[in-house]
Amino acid sequence: MADLYSYRRNPKRFVKQAKTWFSSNGLLLYAIPFLAIPATIKAFATGNLPAILINAGAYAAYMLAARLLRRGLLAEISYREKRVTRAPKWPLKTVAAIIVTLTTFALAWLGAHNSFFVSIAFGGGAFLGMYLSYGFDPRAEKTIAGGHGYTTDEISNTIAAAENVILSIENANNKIRNLEFNTRIDHICDTARQILDELESNPGAIRRTRKFLLVYLEGANKVTTGYANTHLQADIVELEQNFRNVLDNIETVFKEQKEKLLEDDLFDLDVQIEVLAKQLKHEGIV
Repeated sequence: MADLYSYRRNPKRFVKQAKTWFSSNGLLLYAIPFLAIPATIKAFATGNLPAILINAGAYAAYMLAARLLRRGLLAEISYREKRVTRAPKWPLKTVAAIIVTLTTFALAWLGAHNSFFVSIAFGGGAFLGMYLSYGFDPRAEKTIAGGHGYTTDEISNTIAAAENVILSIENANNKIRNLEFNTRIDHICDTARQILDELESNPGAIRRTRKFLLVYLEGANKVTTGYANTHLQADIVELEQNFRNVLDNIETVFKEQKEKLLEDDLFDLDVQIEVLAKQLKHEGIV
């Protein structure tokens, strides 16, 4: 039975993880530094100090470039997945390309003793190869007109914070040993993500969406986490029924509020949120 529950997962999270892994093809760059190892060993054997420094330094520089490149690729994946966000703070892919270029030039000129211009050609080829393989970092801010006074950072942070709450609900759901509750909580999380999608495509809804997320999504997180932490120790029959009643309320209001957001019905949405906040407070959820 434990295997059955551990198998049940939200597929979106695993798709995102798989996408991140396979898209991070900068792992290939980690193989290049090992080409400097034989030359370094030979330099040690012959007692050639300059060659030791050149080849060992090249190894370290290539390893640094590989680390920066992979981090840059991961940052780019996150950037591509979001419709509202700033560009990555640091141009890590570009920095990695520059390090590879300079290191290749140094190896060709100082290590292999090629002419200056031939060494430049080697470095230029390395730079071109990095560009063609990985490109440069995205630098444009992704925003949408109509944010109603909210900045890109505020919209992006709201979405990120709500996504973290949804992940917290999913983590709590993984601890619950009740397939009915698991399915219903997954549906609640799906609805919450649809609301976030609406916010990304329509930033004008941010004021109403933020109120809804702060009041109810956080309430759903608290009650789900609380049930996950106590349902194995408490009166299971009474607790299950109470939690089932709360899920009824959560599902109903999530569905209603998603429809209100799509209909742009501001007044009714505010009224529903006010009623909902009172209900959650009465239940001791918030």
